[in-house]
Parts: sequence; structure tokens; C-alpha cells
Amino acid sequence: MATVTFSPGCLVECVHVKMAGRAYRYTLDLEFEESSYPAEPPRCQSSLPLFFVLKRHAYLVAKTTRLVQASTGHKIPSSIPLTLSTQVRKGGLQPYKYPKFTSSTLLQFIALALSTTVSAAPSKNIRCSDGTVVPDSICCDFIPLAQDLTETLFENQCGETAHEVLRLSFHDAIAISQSLGPSAGGGADGSMLIFPDVEPNFAANLGISDSVNDLAPFLASGKFPTITAGDMIQFGATVAVGLCPGAPQLEFRAGRPNATAPAVDGLIPEPQNTVDEILARFQDAANLNAEDIVSLLVSHTVARADHVDPTLDAAPFDSTPFTFDSQFFLETLLTGVGFPGTTNNTGEVSSPLPLTVGENVGELRLQSDFELARDPRTACFWQSMINQEALMAARFKAAMAKMAVIGHNANDLVDCSAVVPKPVPALNKPATFPATKTKADVQQACPEPFPNLTTDRAPRETEIPHCPDNEATCTS
Repeated sequence: MATVTFSPGCLVECVHVKMAGRAYRYTLDLEFEESSYPAEPPRCQSSLPLFFVLKRHAYLVAKTTRLVQASTGHKIPSSIPLTLSTQVRKGGLQPYKYPKFTSSTLLQFIALALSTTVSAAPSKNIRCSDGTVVPDSICCDFIPLAQDLTETLFENQCGETAHEVLRLSFHDAIAISQSLGPSAGGGADGSMLIFPDVEPNFAANLGISDSVNDLAPFLASGKFPTITAGDMIQFGATVAVGLCPGAPQLEFRAGRPNATAPAVDGLIPEPQNTVDEILARFQDAANLNAEDIVSLLVSHTVARADHVDPTLDAAPFDSTPFTFDSQFFLETLLTGVGFPGTTNNTGEVSSPLPLTVGENVGELRLQSDFELARDPRTACFWQSMINQEALMAARFKAAMAKMAVIGHNANDLVDCSAVVPKPVPALNKPATFPATKTKADVQQACPEPFPNLTTDRAPRETEIPHCPDNEATCTS
């Protein structure tokens, strides 16, 4: 059933509708005395999609999927589209002439009209071939895709390919601007895949062609005809993250329309940006705040860089790049002592663990991570992640849910979270200072007490393995 709520403090210009199931359009075509309502009615403050009563007619568009608590108890059917300017009967929709109403009686009339509609059968859940229960059959199409991505592309590892697809999901989604308008970009719309010769060539997207080329064959294979480019990217990220021990099972919504144009250049934050610039960029993209940014940067616990220092291949951002843990938040606060490769690279600052031995590249520290870890607007939230993997995972999951629907109304999409593969179990290892490091090496920027941690025992600086599970060679 769908639930209708009338906003307090307004006449009737804000009528909120939350629906279970697919998106539907409801229209209230009502007339009232011209003298009874101002020419420019005030807008109600609400985050729900709505239109308001205008001078001569009222139009309500409802495109949502979850129930909202009813303040009136009036219900309308959710399984068939209705036009409420007609009288609803079992035999069909019949024309109905309404008298004129004054503003004082209009609310009561709408309540009566909605409460007298005929209830339709509620929407039913679907059972996929593997037994997974989902709200829509489109969700079932992602089950074979998850298996294909896991086995064929990611090779069941939290390796470089998985890291790169996670990066792609962010770069595709953040390319949108409220200030520049819709023509600047559509957010998480798959434009990276649809226009592979445009956005991947932007400087901020250097190296992202690898993940674009990895996913493009799945999109073009014909095996997944119902899956759009935007859904392919965001679902690919949920599968990739789940292969990293300790990661949460991310949410996933399906139904993003394909991009019709590429995003413009200049919308992707870069490591040389100031904290002010980064905060402004996220705010302009999707009203994301400082905590959202830090929560999204949890992804750097399983991230590596190929192009910040062009002499290095897959330089990690922490000492455990194949494990979803809080070492990243700890190690960004340690005093830098050197560089894993060359110096004077744009967007790079000195690292606390620069030791490079053959293919085992030392830790690379981004300027943006360094500054966000020490900025008063983010320092305490940053520090709060250390040795708090459950908090870190929960905040990352929530932030990723926001990011994955940038450019869309989440309620227009189908919640297919049930088909996201269960993540690899956590290693349950507490955060520790890398060998040779102690609390004396911490550049603490938050006045709150710093966590008490032990130091790994080793005779020299930590050597970070190039491959998962310390394998000699790795391809994914």
C-alpha cells in the first residue's frame, strides 16, 4: 500500500506520497476559488519528490518506493497507476465532475478522494532461479553478472582490478554539478562506459581506461541486456568491495538510465586540491559534507595509485592494501620520512613507509589525504575511524549508498541489495603501528585521546606486498 501524508504548516500544496513497488504518477485535478489562494503559493520544506498546488490545479507526482509513516491514515493502491481526477471503480476509471472548492475545504476533499479509492492487490516479491527473493525481476539479472565479475574479472581477489573498478564508480558518480546545471554531467549514469573516448581522457581520470576496458566487454556481451552502463559500474563496485576481507555488504539499486552525454572536465577532485576545494566540490556535486567525504575515503584502505608517481606501479595508500581495515586512517597521521619513488610529484607528500623492494612498492601518501587527516573540520572524524572497523564499514556503506545514486532519485530505482554477494569475512586483526613506528610518530590533529595501539614486531620498516596473500605474481 502507498501512504499519503499532508504537510503541517501548509494548506495542501505539499502532499507527500510514498509507494511500494514501481514508480507511478498521481494527478489531482482540482479547482477552487481564485480569491482563496495566493498567486504564488509558498513551497513546503521537504526532501520528498513533490509538486505543489498552483493557482487553478493541483498536480502530484509520486515516484518513490518505500513507505513513509502516515499522519492521516489515508491510503491509495500502489500496484496500478491511477489518475485521481477520476473516480476509481473496479470496472475501470470513470469521469467525475468536481465542484469548486475554497481553500478551507480543499484538504478535506483530497482526503475523501484518496480514502475512497479501491484497494488493488499488493505487489509480490520475485524469487530468482537461485532462490534469492527480490522486489523486481530485474534484480535477478545481476546474479549471473556477479558470478561472472567475481570469477572472470576479479579472479576472486581484492586485487588491482577490484581496486580500479571501485575507483571508477566514484569518478563516474561525482561528475555532476548543481551550479553548472544538468549539461555538466549526470552523476552515476555510466557516461564513462558510454563515452570511453571522452571522460577517461581527462587528466583527473588518468588510468581509469583500464577499468573502463575491463567492464566494457560485459556491457557489450549481450548476456546482460537489461543492465545499463550506470548499473554495471555501481554493481561492479559492490562486487569488488565484497572481495576485500572486512568490507561491508553494500547496497545496490538498479534502473539508472544510460547517459546521453559525457560529463565536462574539471569535476573530479584531485590529490593536489586544497581541503576547501574538496569540500566545495562534494557540496556542489550532491550536498555531501565533510563526514561523507571521509567516509568515502575509507575506499583508500584498498586503493593503490599508478600515475601519481609515473615510475611506480600500484603504489599502496597503506600497509594492508588487500584488507578492508583502518590502517589507512592511522598511517596517514604518521610523520613522513621519504618517498617510495621519485620526489616532487604533483599531489604527493612524504610517506611514513616509503621502503620499496623490487615489485613491493612502498606506501604513497596523497597530499589530499594528508591534509584532510589534519584539517580541524575533519581531523576528529578521521581519527575516530582508527581501530573501529565496524564504524568504518558502516559509514562507508552509508556514504557509498549516497554516492551510487548521485544524479538520480533513489526512490525511482529498484532496491536489488539482496543480490549483492556476501562479503569475504574480516580478518579481525586490530590496528597496529607498523614495525619501527610508535605513538611518537603520530602527528595528532584532534584533541580527543588517541587510541592505544601496539607495534608490529619486525627488525626493519614494513615491506608492503605487491600481490594479495603474498603471492609471487598476480594479474588481477
